[in-house]
Amino acid sequence: MATSDSKSRLAALALGAVGVVYGDIGTSPLYTLKEVFGEHGVAPDPANVLGALSLIFWSLIIVVSVKYVLFIMRADNKGEGGIMALMALAQRSVRSIPRLRLVIALLAIFGAALFYGDGVITPAISVLSAVEGLEVAAPRLAHWVVPITVVVILALFWLQKRGTDRIGALFGPVCGLWFIVIAALGIHGIVRYPAVLVALSPTYGIGFFLHNHAQAFFALGAVVLAVTGTEALYADMGHFGKRPIQLAWFNFVLPALVLNYFGQGALVLRDPAAVANPFYLLVPRLLLYPIIALACAATVIASQAVISGAFSMTREAMQLGYVPRMRVVHTSREMSGQIFVPWINRVLLILILAAVLGFRSSNNLASAYGIAVTGTMVITTLLALIVARYQWHWSLPAVLATGLGLLTVDLGFFSANVIKIESGGWFPLVLGLSIFVAMTTWRRGRELVVLELKHGGLALAPFIRSMVDYPPVRVQGTAVFLTANPGAVPHALLHNLKHNKVLHERNVLLTVETLETPVADAEERFEWHALDGGFGRLLFRFGFAEDPDVPRAMAYCAGRGGPSFDMMDTTFFISRETIVAAQRPGMASWRDKLFAFMARNTLPATAFFRIPGNRLIELGAQVEI
Repeated sequence: MATSDSKSRLAALALGAVGVVYGDIGTSPLYTLKEVFGEHGVAPDPANVLGALSLIFWSLIIVVSVKYVLFIMRADNKGEGGIMALMALAQRSVRSIPRLRLVIALLAIFGAALFYGDGVITPAISVLSAVEGLEVAAPRLAHWVVPITVVVILALFWLQKRGTDRIGALFGPVCGLWFIVIAALGIHGIVRYPAVLVALSPTYGIGFFLHNHAQAFFALGAVVLAVTGTEALYADMGHFGKRPIQLAWFNFVLPALVLNYFGQGALVLRDPAAVANPFYLLVPRLLLYPIIALACAATVIASQAVISGAFSMTREAMQLGYVPRMRVVHTSREMSGQIFVPWINRVLLILILAAVLGFRSSNNLASAYGIAVTGTMVITTLLALIVARYQWHWSLPAVLATGLGLLTVDLGFFSANVIKIESGGWFPLVLGLSIFVAMTTWRRGRELVVLELKHGGLALAPFIRSMVDYPPVRVQGTAVFLTANPGAVPHALLHNLKHNKVLHERNVLLTVETLETPVADAEERFEWHALDGGFGRLLFRFGFAEDPDVPRAMAYCAGRGGPSFDMMDTTFFISRETIVAAQRPGMASWRDKLFAFMARNTLPATAFFRIPGNRLIELGAQVEI
């Protein structure tokens, strides 16, 4: 019975993964082959068609199957995926090499920033390409493409608050039908021209480059569209788990994609004019409108992979200290990784609508797509190779051989997309660079604040001795002071003593630490050290995929060697810093002002740590950086 239940659960998660994780790559047949032979592409002669199909097929095998599904997904950080989880895993592998840890952090932050840029382009191009089927079915409706796309995107982002679990349950069957339909369409095309299957041989891909020379390099920038969503696949691993994602890919998604691409290729071999829109021209006329409707639903699903991946990455970056604190809403009781981040949802919606209204067609967006996602792919490979060398203890020759193979493909795709910067590639690149600046500014600003507080703080041990030797008035109850520096007296404690001239019977100095693992183990969740004079030092540790719920952690440590707390007799004291940009070394003045702005708009630490407002006293402190 247990085995039957586990298999049912695995099947349900695999179906949800089809709907959420593979929606993006599943809708790439809508536009990939069209762009290979588009305005800046190659001529649709038989050699080029077979060569392009070979490149698409082997890209799916090498990039998605070998690199991501088999290699990168091995680098799961206790079940969590994504570039931030990979960064934490890589940094933990090289703790004794500080300079390498810094390089890893900068690479990962830049990769995460590019991922957000990709998260804007992917939903826009997916939904636009689906709605553009109206231009094939009824050219007179072409002017409705952009308005309908806007409505579809608004509906998608309204659904986000329902949660990945419910969305997956809704989208899974729809996306499953989509893959069945595109496979059937592909078979229909292949049966009419079975000779197209010779393109499964890599020799046709090699011949494509020998035949087209520099033009083949430009076409490679369109071939990368076939592997859209691979980074989101890794980022969404915490939502569904590794095994369901792997099963869905090899048993269902990959065969359907290959069949459809080859069906489109067979159509173009029979009728070169079909390159105008090979996907929709492969559809029988009677089925065109139903397929357009299904494609619209599928592209809505496709966007979900990037959006849910952005939510996961944001929470990880928040816990690791690279983005300001934001409200995180849990949408599932069964999977802790299924979350909704309202602020990210709103920002993505605005930027995606701007991309749709600015570029107005999938052809224009294809010129913008690629540089962000391929840049992230290169960085992911580099970080995974570091994990393979230092965490998995691969031999140096094995790491070099793997890196040579994967980076040759990644850098080839990246180089082919660099040339798109002038024609639209600047858009995700500017977005990525802006986010990179914001993330590094927040991280560096927090470091400067902590450093300033340490310099202005009093050493804890002499302070406690003075309290024992010259005791102030004591009041009943427990006072908990949040502090980032356990060796110094918290500013809130000093302010309370200065203004109220009293100390509580028990004073707890609480520090919250985020680990480089997604979930903290039971034995490392807290440390308690009793000090003289009714003082004590308490340390809570949370994983970067956990919510730092302080009251729950306090209840957890009671009875496990830690102190017990009566919440009705406990008062939390916290110092809220007001950041003031000053002419000091550390950051440029404009970055100081940017950090001060972000600090003013971040979620208060009390809300982030789930501290009840009726047990809280906040004391202000001004910090110059």
